[in-house]
Parts: sequence; structure tokens; C-alpha cells
Amino acid sequence: MNDPARQIQPIPADGATDGEHPQRWRTLGLISIATVFALSVWFSTNAIAPALESERGISGAGIAWLTIAVQLGFVLGTLIIAITNLADLMNTRKLFAICAVLAGLSNAALVFLPGGFATLLILRLLTGVFLGGVYPPGMKILSGWFRSGRGIAIGVMIAALTLGSGSPHLLRSVFVSQWELTLYLSSILASLAGAIVFFLVQDGPLDVPARRFNPRYLIQTLKVRATRMVFFGYLGHMWEVYAMWAWISSYLAVVYGTKSLIGGSVDLSSLVTFLVFVAGAAGCVAAGLFAERYGRTLVTSVAMVISGGTALFIGFIPQEWGLIVAVAALVWGASAIADSAQFSTGLTELSEDAYRGTALAFQTGLGFLLTIVPIWLVPILADSIGWGPAFAMLAIGPVLGTAAMLRLRSMSESTAMAMGRR
Repeated sequence: MNDPARQIQPIPADGATDGEHPQRWRTLGLISIATVFALSVWFSTNAIAPALESERGISGAGIAWLTIAVQLGFVLGTLIIAITNLADLMNTRKLFAICAVLAGLSNAALVFLPGGFATLLILRLLTGVFLGGVYPPGMKILSGWFRSGRGIAIGVMIAALTLGSGSPHLLRSVFVSQWELTLYLSSILASLAGAIVFFLVQDGPLDVPARRFNPRYLIQTLKVRATRMVFFGYLGHMWEVYAMWAWISSYLAVVYGTKSLIGGSVDLSSLVTFLVFVAGAAGCVAAGLFAERYGRTLVTSVAMVISGGTALFIGFIPQEWGLIVAVAALVWGASAIADSAQFSTGLTELSEDAYRGTALAFQTGLGFLLTIVPIWLVPILADSIGWGPAFAMLAIGPVLGTAAMLRLRSMSESTAMAMGRR
């Protein structure tokens, strides 16, 4: 009877130009806050890896599999949503809220559920499944509020995702000896994210629910040349970014060791890792602003050239050059994620309005499926031949992604992106 999803209807765009409703910035703020909170559970086990190794006896390879489990779960969740058209057939805010709360519960269960490594693996898999109902639906909600400036809006949301993903490292840098608090606090934040979207966010004036179940839309999307190039560019980007996010903390731990700040209460490597994510958030916003002015294909290509170039040399920097390592890590953090929102925005501009949620879920599902390979490879290469070659291997993705986006730029279909700026 009191279901907000039924009470709140899409807001008409009366008096707005091109769907630019005055409440869109409020919605962007709320979605961004919710995204920061919800995504705080993603890298929680990476942030507390030393505690899991010492208290639970989990090896470095085990930590890698816990990270991969989240990626696999996310792929499973997004593909379920894509195949069923769930993000378009179901109220998107309700889907976001339910999944955020369930992701938080799965994350908190790491502390209080008995069992060994298999239990942890299943819980991380479930966390990823439920996050699949948070990230793509969040972008779909924003696409219902923005037409012009959509790249900026989704860029801000991806910035929020970046901060949320890095927040466990900030929590861990403060609660070094109380690792359980990192999990509890991130889980509470995820549940709060669900409440924000469910009770405070409304459906946008540009939101178009799907008319019918259409699983064949996935194949149709791949057949279209322009959207296929967006997929290829996104896959190149994803080859690099999540492997970097997953292992930059381990690399910086090697560089800085047990050094700390502020009277020994703040772990230096965890703090620098969090700042890498902060730099990424700033890069997302900057890329959104530049993309609206100069075009998505250009901005994504420049970002991948910078991130791929950084990947080639950062691991070869002498470890005693701690300041240089930090600067390179910040540049890498800013550029590796900066292009992400522009791939997603471009897809919403090139795909059918009624199935935006399906297309976004499909693209992110494919991208996260690919991330499993580099996340698995980086620690193996780092142990056998060093961090330099391990990180340099990640540059393969940006090279191929840049080629795809420059190809898209030459197509006439790309004029549908960024209000004609390609």
C-alpha cells in the first residue's frame, strides 16, 4: 500500500528544454552519494588482506580468488539482468535498493558466518551478484534525467563509484587493528545507499520502460557496428582498470612497507592507495566535462593513451623513489577510470531508449568477465618476473581500446554522441 515505487511516477519535463528538469542535479547528488556508499563493499577484502592472511590463514592467491569471485558474481548478476531485461521491466530504483542492501548483508556476513575459505568465496560471489543490480541500474536512472550533459552526470556517478571502491582502504588505514570495522561500516553504508535511492530518488522524465521482454536485443546490440566499437573500447579499458585497482595496494605495500603517518596511526600504503581512487574520481569528472565539449571518442582515446603509458613504466620505478611512485600511481588512477563513464554514456546515446538498462548491463557484464584474466595474471607475473612486466601487460587493453574508439570516431553514427561532437 505504501510502496514508494508505486507512489512516485516519472516526473514530466514540463518547462524543461531537452528534458533538462531542474531536479536532475538533486538526483545526481543522491545517486552519487548512494553509489559511494554501495560500492564500498567491492574491495573490502583487498583492503583487509593482511588481516585475512594472518588471522584466517588465507594466502595471497586466496585473496586474488576472493577478488575474482566478486568479478564473477558481478558478471552473473549483470547478465541475469541483461538477459531478463530486468533493469527495464522492473522499477530501476527498487532494483538498485534491494541489491544494495543484499550486497551489504553479504559483505557483513564475512565476519560472523562460520566456515573456511569456501564460505568466504561464496559470500564474495553473492556480493558481486548483488552489485550487478547497483552499478548499471544507477547509470540507467541518471540517463532518465539527462540528455545534454549526460556524460558529465554519468562521469560524476563513476567518480562516486571510484571513491566507494577505494573507501575500504581509507577505513583500513585508520582501523588498522580492527579490520572487522571496515566490513561492518562498508556494509552499513551499502544498506544506507539502498534507502537513499528507494525513498529519495524519483524516476526521470526521460525514463522509458521496456514494452516487452526481448532477450534478442543483446545480439542486436552486437550486430550494430557503432555499439560494437563502444563495446571493444570498453573491453580494452576494463582489461586494465580493475586489475590495477585490485593490486595497486599490494604494490604500494611493497614500496612503502610498514611506514605510517600522524604518529603511526595512519598506514601510508593504504592512504596512498585511497588517494589513487580519489584521483580517479577527479579524472571521471574532468573527462565528463571535456567529453561534452570535445567528444567522447577523443577523450576516451586520450585517457587510454595516458593510462596505458603509465602502466608500461610504473612497476619499473625504483622502489626507493617513493614520491615518484606516488605521483605515477595518482596519474594512473586518474586516467585509468576517466574514460569509463564515456563508454557507458556513448552506449546510452547509440542504443534504443527502451532498452538502455539492458544494454548497460550487458556491456558491464562482458567487461567484468574480461577483468578476471588480468586480475588473475598480475600477481602471478609479479611473483615470477616482477611488478614492472606485470603492470606493463595491462597496457594491451588501452592500445586496443584506443584503436576501437578512433575507428568509431570515423563513423557517421558517432554524431549521435555528445550532441554531435562524437
